[in-house]
Amino acid sequence: MESLSPDDLVAIDVHVHAELDRHGRDDLPPAHREAVNDYFKGEPPLKDAEGIAAYYRERRMMAVVFSVDAERTLGQAAVPIDEIAEAAARNPDVLIPFASVDPHRPDAVASARRAVEEHGVRGFKFHPSMQEFDPNDPMAYPLYEVIEAAGAIALFHTGHTGIGAGMPGGGGIRLRHSRPMLVDDVSVDFPELEIILAHPSFPWQDEALSMAMHKPTIHLDLSGWSPKYFPPQLVRYASTTLQDKVLFGSDFPLITPDRWLDDFDALDVPEPARSKILLGNARRLFGV
Repeated sequence: MESLSPDDLVAIDVHVHAELDRHGRDDLPPAHREAVNDYFKGEPPLKDAEGIAAYYRERRMMAVVFSVDAERTLGQAAVPIDEIAEAAARNPDVLIPFASVDPHRPDAVASARRAVEEHGVRGFKFHPSMQEFDPNDPMAYPLYEVIEAAGAIALFHTGHTGIGAGMPGGGGIRLRHSRPMLVDDVSVDFPELEIILAHPSFPWQDEALSMAMHKPTIHLDLSGWSPKYFPPQLVRYASTTLQDKVLFGSDFPLITPDRWLDDFDALDVPEPARSKILLGNARRLFGV
């Protein structure tokens, strides 16, 4: 299939997981994969970065793609950033590469610099519950300094997670690390750092809305939930006050963009907010 031009795009999905490396190895341990499949009621179409490129090109979409560095806590390595970056370099019309660095790593700062300087990543995905840290822990601040200086984006998982859901002790996952308000300190201390709060932030949705209203560099993505389950206040603010700061994200492969868009079509989100959410806001944020 021919490469897409920016004018061909119908949407930019800002939340896409590369779950497999080029050898077909899953980035989640088997028990956690089984639990997350049970939670989302299906077996999602796991793909490597090249497979994601083909999948999104068919749909005339770009995808922000990443894995999650949770090897220290879950014992399973993330998909290597060089694989994601190389796939993005081969498919620049559809893939925007993000890295993931566990802030606990002794080489976290050096790894982040390498990801930017050698691999050209555009941002970093953090999952505070999987990586066992509070976003406002000063331990992570040297990492944010690198990201801010590079003009890259920090994307934080917020709220509930399907990872570990139903497992004894939640598979060791502590939800409290993903409270949105913990990122408020990060936004104050790094005022030039563009931040995306991922997912409807249940049970702290109002915190995320308040932060996006208050801080000019905080954006919200709508991934991880079918739109038919969005809280009413999220739909209201996304349609009005925050229509310039809300981004389409699916959480592929756990939720496909096809399913997400079908359910989004049923929401009462008028134009121009609908077009901004699907394409315009991300186009501006990523300079597409």
